[in-house]
Amino acid sequence: MTKLKTWINYFSKTEIVLWCCSVILIVLSFCIFDHENYFTLLASLIGVTSLIFNAKGNPLGQLLMIIFSLLYGMISFMFSYYGEMLTYLGMTLPMAVFSFITWLKNPYNGNKAEVEVNDLDKNEIIVMCMCTILVTIVFYFILDVFQTANLIPSTLSVTTSFLAVYLTFKRSSFYAAAYAGNDIVLIILWCLASIDDMKYFSVVVCFIAFFINDVYGFANWQKMKKRQTANEN
Repeated sequence: MTKLKTWINYFSKTEIVLWCCSVILIVLSFCIFDHENYFTLLASLIGVTSLIFNAKGNPLGQLLMIIFSLLYGMISFMFSYYGEMLTYLGMTLPMAVFSFITWLKNPYNGNKAEVEVNDLDKNEIIVMCMCTILVTIVFYFILDVFQTANLIPSTLSVTTSFLAVYLTFKRSSFYAAAYAGNDIVLIILWCLASIDDMKYFSVVVCFIAFFINDVYGFANWQKMKKRQTANEN
């Protein structure tokens, strides 16, 4: 009971309401559009929970993201979204592992529940842009070979995912903005999948919830950055 109160006090009222509304939205959409694939439901709930921890800069969010990446990669394979499968299993998952370690090694003022926000210098931004272009080109041809469904949106998903995981690893406050962009692409992808099978609309709702959480995460990291900078001065 004490631990439960500690967790409740850890999150703000806004964060608790956001998480509860996201969970209710995901469960309702599952009951309406799917009500069979509990695997998808589990992945969605783990994913949205990871985002609320990430929004606070808590390394536990990255640990949950590792689990989500495994589950989501399997879901993508089932619908032949090989781009999503390769992206999450081959890029997001290992980068989440590296980010988890990096966040643990860089706590803010010794507080392991909050990572120290980092600013990218010009050279890092140039390297990031060059790597993003290279990854996009390479994955386009790889996905084409695998005859990936909806090739262009799938490639854009790789691009935005790479930006997101790179910025997460670098502890940049813009990581959530990149993930929000990725959420938009994924909403489009799974809307296209829903045309063939409406049960996948529950995944669309999942990424709508993710988008809202990532927008909040970006706003909260901006506040964290200002607070940490002010405390240093």
